[in-house]
Amino acid sequence: MSLENFYFFLCGAVITLTVLILWISVILPGMNEWNKRFFVTLFAVFLLCMISMSVELLTYGDPNMMLAEKITVYFEYLLLSIPMPIFTAYLLHTCDEDRRKSFLFRSVVVLWIIYFILLTTAQFTTIFYHFTPDNRYIRDSWHSLMIAPAFAVMFINLASVIQRRDKLPGKYYVAFLIHLLPLQIALFVHNMIGESLALVSLGMSVSMLSMFVIILYDQIEQYVGQQREIANQRASIMVLQMRPHFIYNAMMSIYYLCAQNPKKAQEVTLDFTTYLRKNFTAIASEDTIPFSDELEHTRAYLAIEQVQFEDSLLVEYDTPHKNFRLPPLTLQPVVENAIKHGMDPEHAPLCISIQTRQTDSGNEIVVADNGSGFEFDDDDSKMHTALKNIRQRLEMMCGGKMTISPREGGGTIVTVTIPESQV
Repeated sequence: MSLENFYFFLCGAVITLTVLILWISVILPGMNEWNKRFFVTLFAVFLLCMISMSVELLTYGDPNMMLAEKITVYFEYLLLSIPMPIFTAYLLHTCDEDRRKSFLFRSVVVLWIIYFILLTTAQFTTIFYHFTPDNRYIRDSWHSLMIAPAFAVMFINLASVIQRRDKLPGKYYVAFLIHLLPLQIALFVHNMIGESLALVSLGMSVSMLSMFVIILYDQIEQYVGQQREIANQRASIMVLQMRPHFIYNAMMSIYYLCAQNPKKAQEVTLDFTTYLRKNFTAIASEDTIPFSDELEHTRAYLAIEQVQFEDSLLVEYDTPHKNFRLPPLTLQPVVENAIKHGMDPEHAPLCISIQTRQTDSGNEIVVADNGSGFEFDDDDSKMHTALKNIRQRLEMMCGGKMTISPREGGGTIVTVTIPESQV
């Protein structure tokens, strides 16, 4: 492949990438209007600049295309400079500084205007650059003076980012440096040696991708935050919905036990207190908790239910492995769901077994019952609200998963898997 063909291929690839990024920036939901305008403008300017470079490749060295070459070079110089004051405005916006009152922004605008005036003057004189009769671009002795204001803006932007590193989020600081440095180096080399459009194209690609990473990071962060908030709200609503009926039954059980078996009434009161305390703690928690805490919550809940159902509810624990963390309200709602859907007074006692084990894929909790069960469907849209909520929180808070399957001989098996990283 010749050097010219390589340049065409590189420009085409960068143009395609820029169009894709520009399209994503336009359609992405949730981005605030200020950011959307900035990124769309920035990527649109990059796209026009790459198109200008492609046109220059087509017209360069063709005497019949000298006018087109002159126009293309002018717009190439102009388009490469436009992102500079735009970036300054975005930097100030990110640092919560008013650009209208900023000496930095005014200085950058003044320097850019000087550059624009010199660039426009270059179209009517040959002291900055000229074209040979065979349409070759040649820099002249005052060329460095023409581009000096643009380079001054670039260095001012770089210094301003470093100066504001304590005000910027870490991801923004790194992205801004990656945005500025490769393109500045590419333009500097291009100005010194010329004939380095490939380096400029690569510098623009890296610069553009660094800013695009900010968009993706913010979108992912926003989406995860929204989903976590939704999941937390659903968890709170779920607990509030189940509390009145359960509290009524628990209080009535304690009431009758006070006369029949005061010691047992004390035990149930303690279990009920533990249950409520764990419930309130779970609602307030925004992070994972030790499995031992969740198991204590579940034991307290089951102890209260066993008072009501007596011999109709049997529970087995096989939980030697406890050294891991999980989202609050994971095991307890699974067990409650088993009682809700599996208890049938007309059939044999409901047996629930709770097991934990360590596997190659992480930590497993298995809850099995011999109840009547329910319709099995791993589709979230058809899953019961409590189990759907658990699955969502497992995925978002610790990368875990939950599977539901029928138990051989009747009943249900719920398996919760927590990755090893949560140990």
